[in-house]
Amino acid sequence: MSSHRLKRAKRGALSVAAVIAVVAFSPTPAFAQPPATPPTTASEALQKYQELSKQAEKVNEDLLKAQTDLDAKKAEYDKATNDVTVAAANEKQAQALEEQFRGQVDLLANASFQGVRFNKISALLTGSSADDFLERATALNVLAADNQEALEKYTGAVATAADSRKLAEDGQRRAAEAKAAAEKLTADITKTRDDLRTQIKTVEEAKTRLSKKDTEVLKGTPDDGVYLAPAGSAGRAMEVALAQRGKPYVWGADGPGSFDCSGLTMYAYAAAGVSLPHSSRAQFGYGKSVSRSELLPGDLLFYGSSAGSIHHVAMYIGDGRIVHASTSGVPVKTDSLDGGGRDFFGARRIVG
Repeated sequence: MSSHRLKRAKRGALSVAAVIAVVAFSPTPAFAQPPATPPTTASEALQKYQELSKQAEKVNEDLLKAQTDLDAKKAEYDKATNDVTVAAANEKQAQALEEQFRGQVDLLANASFQGVRFNKISALLTGSSADDFLERATALNVLAADNQEALEKYTGAVATAADSRKLAEDGQRRAAEAKAAAEKLTADITKTRDDLRTQIKTVEEAKTRLSKKDTEVLKGTPDDGVYLAPAGSAGRAMEVALAQRGKPYVWGADGPGSFDCSGLTMYAYAAAGVSLPHSSRAQFGYGKSVSRSELLPGDLLFYGSSAGSIHHVAMYIGDGRIVHASTSGVPVKTDSLDGGGRDFFGARRIVG
């Protein structure tokens, strides 16, 4: 018996999770159509159900990533519009300062153009005594300092106004691009919604063909084993994830009563004070990469052929095992590392 597992007990059979319709981001229908003839054996029915469920999981991940992207585009739009507002205010303030010192700079420039000499030599030549020279020189120092300050503030205001105009123009461009991207994502998601709701009935029909034995095979043997979590945020996330064992898998769910794969890991880490997006592909961008040989409890494991095709995420709990919300009809459970899929892609250490 593993050092990470102190006890193991079997649970009673759990009901199959209800399959619900969710919106999805996918340009084309993603589910296979119902077979021309119903499966002739229980194993065929189970295989068909698993195939359809896997297809649904991938489409669900497309949806979640699209929603994450949509949120990001909305945030970009909000920031860009705020930048435009700030830039406009800065330009207005700079123009006011520019106007304030324009007159003084114009007088200085006009005097210089007419040949007026504001220097100590002229003060000496026109003064009648040494005291007169000192008084005039002091006055010229003050005048020169004032003129220099006016010139610096004026040129600074001109530069600030020009920079603010450029920032405003850039902000307007970014806002327009973010708005257009958000509108496209929204249209894509809306377009796919009705298609997926229709296609999801295929999975429901396949579920009705499962025998009691199929259902038990699908769920697997319940695991009530106790796993020792490390200290810190990763350990806390692991404890929370394990506490969800037995709860149903539902596409798009993020707790507390049901979960999909990234919903479970997001929920677990949120309880540990760490914010993650509800998308396995987006979660892959968090933390730091670790090799399979370096795994520690709390690390997230990702499955797919590439970063852009990740379709599943699970949490490592030690001793070559994971906890995950695997697929429709299967409750949150512990499993072997390969139980998350044969296409292990990589792992990320979210904290620590």
